[in-house]
Amino acid sequence: MAENTARTLLSGLPPLPDDRPVLIMGPTASGKSALALEIAEQSGGVIVNADASQVYDCWQVISARPSHQEEARAPHALYGHIAYDQTYSAGHWLREVTPLISGPLRPIIVGGTGLYFTTLTEGMADIPATPPEIRKTADAIPLPELLADIDPKTRSRIDTRNRARVQRAWEVERATGRTLADWQDDTPPPVLPLDQAFPIVVTPDRDWLIQRINSRFDLMLQTGALDEVAAMRDRYDPGLPSCKAIGVPELMAYIEGRMTLDEAREKATIATRQYAKRQRTWCRARMKQWHSVDPSAA
Repeated sequence: MAENTARTLLSGLPPLPDDRPVLIMGPTASGKSALALEIAEQSGGVIVNADASQVYDCWQVISARPSHQEEARAPHALYGHIAYDQTYSAGHWLREVTPLISGPLRPIIVGGTGLYFTTLTEGMADIPATPPEIRKTADAIPLPELLADIDPKTRSRIDTRNRARVQRAWEVERATGRTLADWQDDTPPPVLPLDQAFPIVVTPDRDWLIQRINSRFDLMLQTGALDEVAAMRDRYDPGLPSCKAIGVPELMAYIEGRMTLDEAREKATIATRQYAKRQRTWCRARMKQWHSVDPSAA
């Protein structure tokens, strides 16, 4: 079914230029990976991950990474190559994806992390790393207090409900003496300007997407998500970005006896729907010039 939908979506797009990288962004569970695989099989190329949870080697099922069978059908890059406790950011991703832009295979960059696409097509400020002592201080400050200490210009540019984004802005100002907005205003030219790519944004109907989210989490449970999370029990650290992947805290709570499986499933699907809502908002605001496809209408 996913393959048929991807084929229909691809047939409704303008012809793909042979000399341009393809970008595919959309909310979780919208069928982005299937579309990327269809393009790779029809036109060739390497499928490049642009999802922050799928870089970690500990998560395959729970992060909806491509299966081994799917990876065998086309070249894939930047999936599952980072250790669970390794530092990884949009800057790390940009450095890794840059050589692939001019590589021998056309990159088909697919994922749901909007910040990755922004750094690629709009540029990224070269901000120094945050000292550990400043990060430790920030970790202990409640979100409302962090937000109150951020300048209005920066606040207007970030998702104020996303603690990681708010804390990053707070840390940058404390570590460098300059606001995040000031750093952004000095951003160098992008690695891949949007007019040199073929950008696709997946825009499904909300109710269709919610149904997909619910059924996909059930499929994850059937195909090993619990075993995957249980294998990380001794290394689990809720403070690590890898351990904040949607579904991981909820299933770990079930494994440790802090909630029932039904409660874990409900909380995980609610968290996924909330994340998808933020992704849809990002797409509407930042990707108006992209080619739009609706899998719910295919």
